[in-house]
Amino acid sequence: MKLYQLPFSPACQKVVALAHEVGLPLELANLDLFKGAARTPAMLAKNPNGKVPILEDGDFVLWESTAMLTYIATKAGRADLAPTGPRERAEVERWTAWEGAHFGPAIRKVAFERIVKKLAGLGVPDEAAVKVGMDEFATRASVLEQSLGTKEYLCGPLTIADFGLAPYAVLAGDCGLDFTPYPKAKAWLGRMLSRESMKQTLAAAREAA
Repeated sequence: MKLYQLPFSPACQKVVALAHEVGLPLELANLDLFKGAARTPAMLAKNPNGKVPILEDGDFVLWESTAMLTYIATKAGRADLAPTGPRERAEVERWTAWEGAHFGPAIRKVAFERIVKKLAGLGVPDEAAVKVGMDEFATRASVLEQSLGTKEYLCGPLTIADFGLAPYAVLAGDCGLDFTPYPKAKAWLGRMLSRESMKQTLAAAREAA
């Protein structure tokens, strides 16, 4: 399988980390999105959205990172990570949907102002936009804290949902958002960061930066 990616993108990191976790090799092709590499005719033919990640498995081309998580776990025969029982599957889908609709967007608001603008030469951070993102992060982190309860992972056992959220939680720290007021969420992130699959993914992203 081949993954077209931006190494420091959480959407890409989640796919890479899961592939490491299940032992499926990925050929990584890094694209410079700041130079329009995802919007060339060749890449738009793979993903008309002009975004990464893009996963190729033979003649099968898949975009949308959450779909990739399910595909990789299923291909690896890891039903524990992508359960099919109605309640278990609903729990996983609840958290992956929440990441896409709430958790990720809050963090991306701050990351765009504090990280992406600098990398892309787009000027100084808009502190009003940063404040909006910080307030949203506090709300979302509180939901995560409350929902974890006594669970080690989002759904109880480890699932693809944890790999979906963890890279965004890492990005939160990179752009100055603090999990200290949320000890259960912080402990969950610590458990994720102790996994070799996450260590490998984040180390490779740092090297590519």
